[in-house]
Amino acid sequence: MHTREGARDLSISRHIESDEDFTILASQTASGAIAPLYTDAQRKRRDESPWTLVQGLLAPVQFLIFGVSLFLVIQFLITGEGESAAEISVVVKTLALYTIMITGSIWEKVVFDEWLFAKPFFWEDVFSMLVLALHTGYLVMLFNNWGATEDRMYVALAGYATYIINAGQFLYKLRMARLEAAPRIAATS
Repeated sequence: MHTREGARDLSISRHIESDEDFTILASQTASGAIAPLYTDAQRKRRDESPWTLVQGLLAPVQFLIFGVSLFLVIQFLITGEGESAAEISVVVKTLALYTIMITGSIWEKVVFDEWLFAKPFFWEDVFSMLVLALHTGYLVMLFNNWGATEDRMYVALAGYATYIINAGQFLYKLRMARLEAAPRIAATS
């Protein structure tokens, strides 16, 4: 086929990796709807995995740590007081970020059979790498005593800004998953 549609079909076929992917694509093409976040098998693995609970618990804990740290960093930048508390809070926030990233990677492996960059969460994972890079940059600056404390705090704030965007991405996906689940729950009732 030399038509535009034939080229599109060829392009799509290069992204089909399994019968499961084909089933999703076929239903998406037939209905014109967006493919669901999870196949039935992935949803079952997600619901049965203890890592889903771990992620569900770590996310609000990390957000609480973020809120406290953000307050301490801004307070330091405004008043010049509380440098140690602000520095420690950013280190704690970064450790929480690493923890949720590692456990999230395990979760993706269990649910999607990929450590990171599974199709439904590809862009969230890409942006997570930026968040991680900025937090790690802060640690490198801190432990090597590079830059003034204020400079390091601005790197931390950049990491926090990207974290907020990334958290929004994940909340959006959580909402999409809940909306997808609603018709299934109604059908079983």
